[in-house]
Amino acid sequence: MAVPITVLDCDLLLYGRGHRTLDRFKLDDVTDEDLMSMYGFPRQFIYYLVELLGPSLSRPTQRSRAISPETQILAALGFYTSGSFQTRMGDAIGISQASMSRCVANVTEALMERASQFIRFPADEASVQALKDEFYGLAGMPGVIGVVDCIHVAIKAPNAEDLSYVNRKGLHSLNCLLVCDIRGALMTVETSWPGSLQDCAVLRQSSLSSQFEAGMHKDSWLLGDSSFFLRTWLLTPLPAPKTPAEDRYNLAHSATHSVMEKTLHTLCSRFRCLDGSKGALQYSPEKSSHIVVACCVLHNISLEHGMDIWSLPMAGPVQQPLEEEYEPMESLDLEADRSRQELLLAHFS
Repeated sequence: MAVPITVLDCDLLLYGRGHRTLDRFKLDDVTDEDLMSMYGFPRQFIYYLVELLGPSLSRPTQRSRAISPETQILAALGFYTSGSFQTRMGDAIGISQASMSRCVANVTEALMERASQFIRFPADEASVQALKDEFYGLAGMPGVIGVVDCIHVAIKAPNAEDLSYVNRKGLHSLNCLLVCDIRGALMTVETSWPGSLQDCAVLRQSSLSSQFEAGMHKDSWLLGDSSFFLRTWLLTPLPAPKTPAEDRYNLAHSATHSVMEKTLHTLCSRFRCLDGSKGALQYSPEKSSHIVVACCVLHNISLEHGMDIWSLPMAGPVQQPLEEEYEPMESLDLEADRSRQELLLAHFS
């Protein structure tokens, strides 16, 4: 069944007519199947976004004030999930590529404004203990409240002189720091780090590290892979296990870290603008980092609406965004080494 095409008056889109909103495009006219195939989300999820973001998208000062909030949201979802403006949703909605770009900017800004509402560590003791219990139940890792990792997202070159965004593969990227819980919900997202920084440097300079160093999450662990240094609050795998206890620790570590691997795979499967399959994000580093945050907010909202990462159907192979090669990091922290050895003796011997 063809999706109804609505042709919008370009002058009206740009300048408005008494600041009225155009409603000739109707979400109810689009089938559930077309919503999923073209925009990646079911109808009730989109209705929720319209309710959540509508006040921001209806501001009379915005250039695209004549485009309804639901049309702006569909345009943005189409870009986030496909990575391209040159797709069927522009024709389906009936707006130009330039208008779609403005819609993406508006929706991204609206989601950025609400990031702290959906991306956060639990604050109460009961919720933190629940995280520890869930991770322990997964693979026997005690005290873990989250898994940390970094992901590179390709961006256009900011300018010829700025090499800070050139990663080890010679490509321009952002190196984004993420922490997820056992469901794949993101609890920390830092997306503005330049691609030249290695993962360990990103973590060392991050707000996340400052929080843990200050004791904000005392008696809790994050879990990270070998691209990070062992810390008193960060568990990394043993580079060369020599005993059965060390083997058991590494197995439990790997099983726990798989939650993040699945989360990243889901994030890039659902939001193809992040995986580089349609090319780099054609925005400045700042705007590109905001798009990454917007996708992370939508990821968490989708989990709240029952779109489990473990049951997401994969539409095809996902290109892992600019995965960096790294040398395993040796621990330079004697106190962290001692803490890990105590954990090995208490739980894996």
